[in-house]
Amino acid sequence: MTPADVSGALVRAVRDAVAEGELDVSVPDSAVVFCRGAGIYESPVAMKLGVEPAVIARRAGGVARDGFVRIVVPVAAVVDGVLGDSGFGVARVPKGGWSEWPRTFENPGFSVRYAYARACWTGHWAAELGIGRGRFQGVAAEELALVGALGDVPGRAEQAERERDARPLMFCLERVAGAYHDVHERCPAVPKGDEVPGAMHTGRVALAEAVKVALGNGLNVIGEIPRERI
Repeated sequence: MTPADVSGALVRAVRDAVAEGELDVSVPDSAVVFCRGAGIYESPVAMKLGVEPAVIARRAGGVARDGFVRIVVPVAAVVDGVLGDSGFGVARVPKGGWSEWPRTFENPGFSVRYAYARACWTGHWAAELGIGRGRFQGVAAEELALVGALGDVPGRAEQAERERDARPLMFCLERVAGAYHDVHERCPAVPKGDEVPGAMHTGRVALAEAVKVALGNGLNVIGEIPRERI
């Protein structure tokens, strides 16, 4: 489930409430959605419309929290949403970029490009071992941090488009890359030694592919061609 899916659910909730006479407002075309963590989304749609958030939250399957409508979805749904949306995080963003050098993790340009390459090669190595993509079921702190960073990508892409400044998206891509490096090192998708491949590994292959989609689209948006080798 992507932020666009959450936005759609909120708009439908408003439309239904208006149709049934519970609200008297103009139905918006979309709702702004912020990612607050792994599978946690919040929207100020009620504040923008000047209505009680509980009305929208109840119809959208969420809760009202400090004026926002909060919707929580399974972390696996976030990963599935990225994989099911070829245009995930795509927006009309001005060109941006980072220096190629130095090739250290302290250089965000290297970190983002290398994270994309790592995600690509994780898929290749898994395929060579006969490990396919499965349902993500990670619970490690590193994995949850990565899912939260992924969920923030579309909103930052929209912000970059709105502000005509690539930096909000670039900073978000840096967070995704940093989180993925942690996952790659501590929660590997490819079994080590005599470890038997299982559902945990197939789920991590899916997570790596989601990172590939998000970073690949992000790099394209800011004017770079993603590379599997750097």
